[in-house]
Amino acid sequence: MLQEHAKIVQFVSLASEVNGRKKMQKMVYILKKMNFPFVEKYELHMYGPYSEELTLRVEELCEMGFLAERFEDKGSYKQYCYQVTDEGSMFLNTAEEPRTQLPDCIERLNSKSSRFLELVSTLLFFDQLDKEQQIAKVRIVKNKLNFTEQEMDQAFEFIEELQELSAG
Repeated sequence: MLQEHAKIVQFVSLASEVNGRKKMQKMVYILKKMNFPFVEKYELHMYGPYSEELTLRVEELCEMGFLAERFEDKGSYKQYCYQVTDEGSMFLNTAEEPRTQLPDCIERLNSKSSRFLELVSTLLFFDQLDKEQQIAKVRIVKNKLNFTEQEMDQAFEFIEELQELSAG
């Protein structure tokens, strides 16, 4: 019954810690696009793909004591950090064994900035389009972020790396 909750706890456990709600949203979305078995539905939102389901699931996991949410005031912004609790580690026994590529993918994603993951996830949101159309869409929906050509190239390279890695 709580299998989808267990996948989120497993995800945070494999990441050791996830710094930021936005980063968590983008990481799970990108993993889903890499065919890892996350079921949360996403829609395009202010900061790229967003899942209300994931937000609610994380809140429930915090209420159940399986995830610890730590609030950090960074001055110009506030950030929530997530870690698995001892109870969450015991709950992990209910999770299915992850695909062998999942830890490496999570590590690569977690090493990137939220801004970069926002670009990658937004490009993936439009992955049914060709590359030039994807870039054009991102320039429209993310015009305030002024992504450079270099950032776009890095994002496409990163997507390719993840696709190869996740394919095993």
